[in-house]
Amino acid sequence: MALSIRPINPKRDDFVAEVTGLDIAAGVSKAVAEEIEDAINRYAVLVFPEQRVNDDQQYVFSTHFGPMETATGDIAAQGDRRLSMDINDISNLDKNGQVLQRDDRRRLFGLGNMLWHTDSSFKATPAKFSLLSARTIPGEGGNTEFADMRAAWDDLDPKTQADLMPLVAEHSQLYSRGLLGFDQFTDEERAKWAPVPQRMVRRHPGSGRLSVFLASHAGTIQGWPIPEARMFIRDLTEHATQREYTYAHRWRQYDLVMWDNRAVMHRARRYDHTQPRDMHRTTVADCAPTLEQPL
Repeated sequence: MALSIRPINPKRDDFVAEVTGLDIAAGVSKAVAEEIEDAINRYAVLVFPEQRVNDDQQYVFSTHFGPMETATGDIAAQGDRRLSMDINDISNLDKNGQVLQRDDRRRLFGLGNMLWHTDSSFKATPAKFSLLSARTIPGEGGNTEFADMRAAWDDLDPKTQADLMPLVAEHSQLYSRGLLGFDQFTDEERAKWAPVPQRMVRRHPGSGRLSVFLASHAGTIQGWPIPEARMFIRDLTEHATQREYTYAHRWRQYDLVMWDNRAVMHRARRYDHTQPRDMHRTTVADCAPTLEQPL
């Protein structure tokens, strides 16, 4: 079957497409990988249905798109990890495959994924692409929503665009988790997640389009009073996540969804916490810190 890439919503022919006609587990050629990257440059989110991959196959596919991140964004101790450091464990399961208790520290930290964010914006070099594979899904709920930050930029008034262009925000998981009242961090964790600077406007190297770069991890803006900065970030987030800019993905088992963190924010939605939800994410790192990338 030939590779097919079609927009999920014909009225939004530049945001979210479904990709069929390939078997990721069997491997893809360099030419096919280039076609996929061209597509994500246009659509920002790609949905690959019915991809029965294991972790190794998912990782090999991901390496076509750049250098890989390691899974250093969670709080699982090394001895408690269920997956290798190549794979982000986006699940509610412990190392024995049992559902985490409601008050488990790892689960409470993971609730931060239900806030609008971009992956690894709390790292000096943030994420380029994320690839999330649905191995086990709950009976209902647990959708993932995506917000098109390019369209959000395009619809800002010229004055706000001009104000945003030079701004640099500081991102940290200490801040995003603090929004939920989770503040019981060790000294080691506080050092690990010290704030890092990120541009608030980015130019996409593949499409040339500008976008607003936001995340729940953004806690302040350099040179601004903190209350004013947080109010401005909140206003921008409310603007960017209006219904006309968003897509909600209802997961099917074995879906693999790939998104461009340079162009979208995303968040998980609620589900029955007593049901297993097992999602495995590989993450492609960006080329450099945002302050070193041309605007």
